[in-house]
Amino acid sequence: MTYSAAAAPRFPRKSHKSSRRLVGILCIAAAVAWVLAVMMGLSVTIEGPPRALALSVHILAMVLAFGAILLVDWHGFLWLIGRRQLAETIRLDGAAGPLIWSGTAVLLLSGAFLSPDLSNPWTVVKLGAVLVLMVNGISLIPLMRRLVVMPASTTFAGLPMGQRIHMLLCLGISQACWWAAIVIGFVNAEL
Repeated sequence: MTYSAAAAPRFPRKSHKSSRRLVGILCIAAAVAWVLAVMMGLSVTIEGPPRALALSVHILAMVLAFGAILLVDWHGFLWLIGRRQLAETIRLDGAAGPLIWSGTAVLLLSGAFLSPDLSNPWTVVKLGAVLVLMVNGISLIPLMRRLVVMPASTTFAGLPMGQRIHMLLCLGISQACWWAAIVIGFVNAEL
């Protein structure tokens, strides 16, 4: 989803109800994609070079998606402390969004070929973290729609308290889920 300054005029016409509907539909789609990937992972077993290829694609997708997340979150933090303008952060988020979501989709697909071991509780935690981070990212859509129409000079402190809490909660959830999934993935690979 793009939140560029050029797209701003169309967002105010969107109602809160349509944003909630979109978030609901996207959350259901994410959950279905996640369930399908887990089910596929339980039914498909590959070994040798194809597994190595799937693992390489999985790691590259993680670097793509998480790298973009780190950049957006860092830029957002710089806006939070007054070192960047809101418009810059929104523009960067709009540019990074396709990288984040395409990387996440490739993570789901490639992960399905890595035969997750659901008897390992850490694997279950990792898979849960992936689902939570997708839903968390989707839950930012209404907030971003509100931010994109605000003046470029809007500061974090100038936002209503609810929006600040929403933003900080989503940031915390995102970072916790990404780091948990990455650390668990690498630890499980060593076992």
